[in-house]
Amino acid sequence: MIPAKFDYTRPSSLAEAIQALSGGGDDAKVIAGGQSLLPLLRLRLAYPELLVDIGGLAELRGVRDTGDALEIGALTTHYSVTRNPLILEHCGLLAAAAGTVADPAVRHRGTIGGSLSHADPAGDLPAVVTALDATLTVSGPDGERSIAAADFFVDYLTTSMRPGEILTAVRVPKLGADWGYRYEKFNVTAQDWAIVGVAALARRANGHVAEARIGLTNMGTVPIRARAAEQAATGAEATRAALTTAAGNADAEASPADDLRAAADYRRHLARVLTGRALMGAAGVG
Repeated sequence: MIPAKFDYTRPSSLAEAIQALSGGGDDAKVIAGGQSLLPLLRLRLAYPELLVDIGGLAELRGVRDTGDALEIGALTTHYSVTRNPLILEHCGLLAAAAGTVADPAVRHRGTIGGSLSHADPAGDLPAVVTALDATLTVSGPDGERSIAAADFFVDYLTTSMRPGEILTAVRVPKLGADWGYRYEKFNVTAQDWAIVGVAALARRANGHVAEARIGLTNMGTVPIRARAAEQAATGAEATRAALTTAAGNADAEASPADDLRAAADYRRHLARVLTGRALMGAAGVG
């Protein structure tokens, strides 16, 4: 289908982009890689009167080491995330999950900021940054502010960004060498959205899991932290039996939907199974 008519501007700076977006009101949308927005435009599920193209803003690309964290520019592509040496060294979970996004064409065009701003609970990266306790930086007419990932996603396709604000960076705490990780995803085809995905982190010490973090994809209208499973895994022996038992709590905080792709009960089952696999992978259990 052909999108509805809209105006288009390509600002040369972040300040110009914020000004253009603010001037466009509720009918203005930001576009970068376009992998989330363009399908909505073609299906006429979105009717913006103005598109503000920030794809040319080099200041929003790249990865910077800030000491205790990595600051990832919002326009950094999924492909770049999978290859960046800083991310591979200090935050491998993010690289692993980015490598499962859609297909190579999408990964070369789609951006981490676009994926997070779109806030689709079936997307891979929202659950990952939630599990990582990441902080998202947004800039708008009132300046810059930081939002914890847990507070950024508020409903289906809805974030806590205010009108006129643009996501500019993602700040991810560095993981030490004692942290393991695994992203498990179940989908029908390789390029499809996850029916359920699990992002797991585990810090192992003395044969036990000293700390665990678990984020769930597509188990509610926002990414879910599986707190009950985290608590059950923390302090448990790093064994298949113990971590499988802990994973039985994975869906305790979830509220999955019934849809054409899967029933809610099936999603709950998948969450428990995939969490067990992800925890064992993160804890180095064979």
